[in-house]
Amino acid sequence: MKPDPNGLECAFPPLGDQGYAFHFTKKSASASHYARRKRSAIRAKRGRSVTVTITGGCLCGAIRFEFDRLPILTRACWCRVCQYLSSGNASINTIFETAGLRLAGTPGDYSSKSDSGTVIRRRFCMTCGTPLFCDEGDGAELMVVRVGALDDRAIVRPSSVIWTASAPSWRHGLAELPECERQPIR
Repeated sequence: MKPDPNGLECAFPPLGDQGYAFHFTKKSASASHYARRKRSAIRAKRGRSVTVTITGGCLCGAIRFEFDRLPILTRACWCRVCQYLSSGNASINTIFETAGLRLAGTPGDYSSKSDSGTVIRRRFCMTCGTPLFCDEGDGAELMVVRVGALDDRAIVRPSSVIWTASAPSWRHGLAELPECERQPIR
């Protein structure tokens, strides 16, 4: 625990293993479970077959999803649209092959043109408003999933940050701010 300037005790989470595109942590798992998952990630990195199930959903539970394969890439995006979707911050997104998706529930969608001119379909829960996915429409091979919608957000870690030209100037100072595990008392 490290005290912040306001006298609150705040924890700094461990960085974990950054050597794999798919990041596994020990959080809420036994050491042997962690070792098996890490070996699976190594096999996946080497191109071997791996059976996985990655689950997620919206805040209210009306939409649930799962993927039967590992994500391809995870990154933080500071484009202006992602800032709208994440209340002014970068959006943390992970990319999956669409073929691996199983979906329960019917998300709403909103389509708009990206800066490149591509029409992007953004999908969300119509009940609670949770942003879930985006893709290039029916038949898209890849799907961007909002990491906040994953049940275990710690299994992925951004490997890059994009659209930094759109980021506010204060984004560089975020790592220096005090962190607290829960709502501060004062």
